[in-house]
Amino acid sequence: MRPASTFQNTIYELGLERYVLELELNGLTVVPPEVHGFGMDRFDVMVELILKRSEELTGSSFSLERGPSRKLAFPPAANVLAGKDSDRGEQTQFLLQRLASYHRVFRDLAVNPVSVALMRHMIGPRATRFSSHNSFVKWQGEFGYGPSLGLHADQNAMPLPWGRMALTANTNWCLTDYTKDGGAFAYVPGSHRSGGRPTHDAPRKAVPVEAPKGSVIVFHGATWHGAFPRVIPGMRLSVANYHRHLMVTSQEDIQGSFPRELAEDCDNPELFRELCGFDDGFPYKQQSDRIPKAV
Repeated sequence: MRPASTFQNTIYELGLERYVLELELNGLTVVPPEVHGFGMDRFDVMVELILKRSEELTGSSFSLERGPSRKLAFPPAANVLAGKDSDRGEQTQFLLQRLASYHRVFRDLAVNPVSVALMRHMIGPRATRFSSHNSFVKWQGEFGYGPSLGLHADQNAMPLPWGRMALTANTNWCLTDYTKDGGAFAYVPGSHRSGGRPTHDAPRKAVPVEAPKGSVIVFHGATWHGAFPRVIPGMRLSVANYHRHLMVTSQEDIQGSFPRELAEDCDNPELFRELCGFDDGFPYKQQSDRIPKAV
C-alpha cells in the first residue's frame, strides 16, 4: 500500500508541481519530452508501427506527408466516431485499438513514471487502473465532429454529480506536431470544475492545444474536449492511454484478457500488472469471500 505522503513526494521528485497546478486550474496540462523523459527515438518507432498497423487493417499504405494512398470508407453499418449530423465529407479518421498487446514500446509508454504520477494525482494513487491503449489516426479532410467540435467529457456516462477526484483521466501522446489547422485537440479551460457535461455554448469557449511532437497532453475525465478538423495536408497521430478508477468499467478488457506474459515484457512489469488490475478483487469469477464450515 502506498501512503499518500510517499505519493506526494513522487510529484516533487519528478518536478511535476507546475503540471499538477495546471491540472487543478485548467483540467489539462501539456508535458514536454524533457520532463517526461520518453525518448524521441521511441516516438519515431511508434509512428512507424502505427503506420504499419494501419496498412495491415485498411489495405492502404500511409505516409505522414500525404495520409492514405487509397480512398478509405467504412462499411455502411459501421459505428463511426462522429454521428451522421456531424460528419462532413469523406472519412478521414479512425481508431487503432489494443496497442499495448501489439508492441513492447506501447507498454513502456504506458508505465512512463511522469504520466502515471499525474494519472494517480487525479484518480487516486491506489485506485488508478488502465482502461485502454489506442491511437487516433487522422488526416486532411472536413470529416469530424462538426460545429460542436465533438466536445464531451470522458466520464460522461457516469451519473452526476461529479466530485473533484477524476473517475477517469487521459493522456494524449503527440506523435506528430499538434496545430489548430493540423487538427489539434480542443478543450474548454476550467470546465472540469463545472462538475457536469458540456453546455450548448461550450464550442465558442474551446481553445486549441498546440504542442510539438513528443509532448503528452494530460487531462481530467471531467474536462470538456474534442478536436478541430485537419485542413492541411499530412497526418496527425497520437496515442491515447486512457485510465480509470478501479470501480469504473474499462474500455478494453485488460484485466480479463491481456496476456500475462506480455505484461512482464516492459520497463516496469510490477507497475504494469498493478495498473492492469490483475490482482483486484473485482470482478470476481468464483466464490472469493470466506465461507463458514459446520463444526
